[in-house]
Amino acid sequence: MESKKYNQIIKIREIGPIIWGLGFSLFGTQNPMNASSWGFDSLLRFTTTGSVDDGKSTLIGRLLYETKSIFEDQYAAIEKTSRKKGLKDVELAYLLDGLAAEREQGITIDVAYRYFETRKRKFIIADTPGHVQYTRNMVTGASKADCAVILIDARKGVLTQSKRHGFIISLLQIPHLIVAVNKMDLVDYAQDVYERIVREYEDYSQKLDIHDIVFIPVSALKGDNVVAKSENMPWYGGMTLLHCLENIHVSADRNLVDFRFPVQHVIRPHSDFRGFAGKIVSGTITPGEEIVVLPSGKSAAVKSIITYDDDLTQAFAPQSVVLTLNTEIDVSRGDMIVRKKNLPQVGSRLAANICWMDEAPCETAKTYLMKHTTRYVKSYVKKIIYKIDVDTLHRKPADTFSLNEIARVEIGTSAPIYFDPYSANHATGSFILIDPLTNNTVAAGMIRDAVREVADVCEDSTGAGPVASKSPNTVWSGWNVPRELRERRNGHKAAVLWLTGYSGSGKSTIARLVEKRLFDAGCRTMLLDGDNIRHG
Repeated sequence: MESKKYNQIIKIREIGPIIWGLGFSLFGTQNPMNASSWGFDSLLRFTTTGSVDDGKSTLIGRLLYETKSIFEDQYAAIEKTSRKKGLKDVELAYLLDGLAAEREQGITIDVAYRYFETRKRKFIIADTPGHVQYTRNMVTGASKADCAVILIDARKGVLTQSKRHGFIISLLQIPHLIVAVNKMDLVDYAQDVYERIVREYEDYSQKLDIHDIVFIPVSALKGDNVVAKSENMPWYGGMTLLHCLENIHVSADRNLVDFRFPVQHVIRPHSDFRGFAGKIVSGTITPGEEIVVLPSGKSAAVKSIITYDDDLTQAFAPQSVVLTLNTEIDVSRGDMIVRKKNLPQVGSRLAANICWMDEAPCETAKTYLMKHTTRYVKSYVKKIIYKIDVDTLHRKPADTFSLNEIARVEIGTSAPIYFDPYSANHATGSFILIDPLTNNTVAAGMIRDAVREVADVCEDSTGAGPVASKSPNTVWSGWNVPRELRERRNGHKAAVLWLTGYSGSGKSTIARLVEKRLFDAGCRTMLLDGDNIRHG
């Protein structure tokens, strides 16, 4: 291919999120788009969170220091600051707390990103604030994480904020969680203190949708179990924090089935070339495969996959590439290219969980701008289904909700969007809402599903009230055997008992016991278990 053409597509280096570009350039990778130069498990994004003063910034500072990822002048600067404040030990948290207000108050306010690497892996860390006032910052920093590290102060135990962050991690579908019980040096490295915290948090985590949880006792200030095994806790036989981070497998968490390619830019340097630049957010693609462009529905085949260095025989998430097609069809920014036989869902009424990020509260029926993948569409919060109390996990009815609060809502859009549920695909299942007047990002959302349409409601001709509308030319035939006759033969009334609740909360166990009691009492029973129904 001509060098001029490559000069035109050099822009694809800038297409992926800034964080990717920063990560690869700092780590010295020559070609981030070349699949052979890195593997899925070569990079781990993780976030640290916890209550105020649990030692998040100190822990990251310790990781950076122990892995020799800071310069001598940086260490000298924080050492000097620590001495000025009369601290006995060097306050490694100052490596992260860059804002003056953070150093003055000793808390994290904004999200701080740091990068380091070991011989086994490269890391991007998001140090997120722990205060309830900055929940929106925590959601922002954790939204791209493969793993979360929650710190718990060994002196204070499991606090409400510790549970709050566990819920948010579950809501964001972060697949791996490390609970670091910090400041063990302040409780004389007591095993019983650690085990009590582990039991309490394990009991709470049963309510959450997190299936990979590891507990590690650490002292970020002294370095115990952060990089090297602690001699002060011989009773602990598990991994150190760094060893655990180095060995988390994230390749299995990526969606390599559903090919989704939101178009970010159309490259047309001259009349002989037309390519579509963007980032593959999930799945894989090879030249020759049939694709469909949404929303037009036009189909074509992939002609070539181009990067700055060379054409590829296969591309996969999260590579940024240029696709060319074998036919000329209308494709523009905001469109999505998918496989012909693997289509996303489509809908203009969505059920979603959203975290509100604006000082002004949410207003139903107010027009917002939804940014979904690379597409913008007008939208509005049609209905607030309930507000979630993240401290108790209870659902509360609400007419509105405000800064840092989380709610389940129904959102309407002016045009259909193409999505996958957030649980299956984070990239196509997430969105942000923007106030068109102020241009502020007011909310971040996770799509659960399209709103199921309920039968239209109309007035009964008798005036008795609303009834569901019916299809034409249908006649209700009635029951073949009336319920009363069944109840008479069975010797008891009929009833349906529906058990619902969080995964792992004991629904199936209770249902089995109840059915056994009813059966022993002579009742006719049938147990329908959700897992059995999903087997088909």
